[in-house]
Amino acid sequence: MEGGGGGGGSGRRVVAVGAGLAGLGAAQRLRGHGSLRLLEAAARAGGRVCTRPFVSGLVEMGAHWIHGPSPGNPVFRLATHYGLLGPEAAREENQQVETGGHPPLPCVTYGSSGRVLSPQVVSEARDLFNTLLASARAFCGSEEPPAPSVGQYLRTEIARRVPALGRGEEDAQRLQLAALAACLKLECCISGTHSMDLVALAPFGEYVSLPGLDCTFPGGYSGLPDRMLSALPEGTVLLNKAVRTIRWQGSFREEGDEARDFPVQVECEDGDTFLADHVIVTVPLGFLKERHQDFFQPPLPKQKAEAIRRLGFGTNNKIFLEFERPFWEPQQELLEVVWEDESPLEEPSANLEANWFKKLVGFVVLQPPEQHGHVLCGFIAGKESEYMETLSDAEVLGTMTRVLRTLTGNPRLPAPRSVLRSRWHSASYTRGSYSYVAVGSSGDDIDVLAQPLPEDPKDSRPLQLLFAGEATHRTFYSTTHGALLSGWREAERLNQLFKAPGPTPQL
Repeated sequence: MEGGGGGGGSGRRVVAVGAGLAGLGAAQRLRGHGSLRLLEAAARAGGRVCTRPFVSGLVEMGAHWIHGPSPGNPVFRLATHYGLLGPEAAREENQQVETGGHPPLPCVTYGSSGRVLSPQVVSEARDLFNTLLASARAFCGSEEPPAPSVGQYLRTEIARRVPALGRGEEDAQRLQLAALAACLKLECCISGTHSMDLVALAPFGEYVSLPGLDCTFPGGYSGLPDRMLSALPEGTVLLNKAVRTIRWQGSFREEGDEARDFPVQVECEDGDTFLADHVIVTVPLGFLKERHQDFFQPPLPKQKAEAIRRLGFGTNNKIFLEFERPFWEPQQELLEVVWEDESPLEEPSANLEANWFKKLVGFVVLQPPEQHGHVLCGFIAGKESEYMETLSDAEVLGTMTRVLRTLTGNPRLPAPRSVLRSRWHSASYTRGSYSYVAVGSSGDDIDVLAQPLPEDPKDSRPLQLLFAGEATHRTFYSTTHGALLSGWREAERLNQLFKAPGPTPQL
């Protein structure tokens, strides 16, 4: 899109790097200021929102739910505006439910001894864990938290309560501890980390959970970025356009136009270059961690580079398994897994090859079966998840078959017919799933990451580099709504500079 739209920003050139929800959100709010280009390394828009066909339905390789679908959630509002949600999500009472980020699903819990565990034992452990987790959030902003990490704090609190677990009966106590170990693994998936020992305790409570019963997109989450993309003028988004280097603080001219110089030059892997007044960088934190030193010339200021290094970015993957017929009951929507020999008070095995599958927290049953077939979606986080990415489909399918036969106590349980899994750590422009506030970092690092460059607000060429993406939102990091809001935020920053009102938001 060249030209277009007046206002003080007319003729300014803006380039956004990355066409995920942050980049698309920025484009949505920026339209009408000179020229705008979105450069996307992949062959599709959406970033970590990625819907793929599987069996007879669709599966989400990345973002799965709208977390907290209520009026305060911009993803929910936008999806509603586009008519992408089912009738359940629109119900007022569903928008008011406080789940604290843990949606309740009707579930069955399998133990590694091949039996279904007592729901009472499991819910007692879960209630204790949720109480302790809530108390971990209470140290928000504390100068002297009782432990550096959420994991260490939880373990200390669990250890203090061991005598009372299972009413003092040894077998019941052991089972409660195993169920608590499973709760910790689930929390690793939610936080996108290898271990809760890596997640800082003091800032843990800064993350905000919105009200609402988490919901999915009946036609696939990718419907959202697709609709946002189709609302942009044709040619705004260039796919398969990986960026190699962003040169800023420069003076770049176009051939044949000596009168105008630009402070930023974006150089792509294919040799194409784009000159810009402003570049909105929306690439994932995982990519920045690996590439920021050579991605920016000159390199980023020390403070920003340090924030990138300190913040956490982990992997959470999914394994989809299709079955000819279900071995679970129709009302069961979640199959949980508890390894009965585990305890949060003992170090987990570091032998990934032998034990990677034990990090699997369980399986969500994809609903409805009429649409999806009989498909389970397993969740697994951390180094075990990254190891899983290195295995072949046949190895993953074989291991999952053995695990399910162990859990159900049925050595003849038919193997899944097919498997599909995500590989977010191997994705070279992502390098993981989402961010968390790691031990040694704080919410201040998120704010530093979000600050535009150059740092001097009086610079005659301001806002050369702006930063958006889920890792730049202090209270909604790791979410799609955090990503979208960050894109809107940076667009608004430019709109303010251009002294032109942005397009009237539809929301």
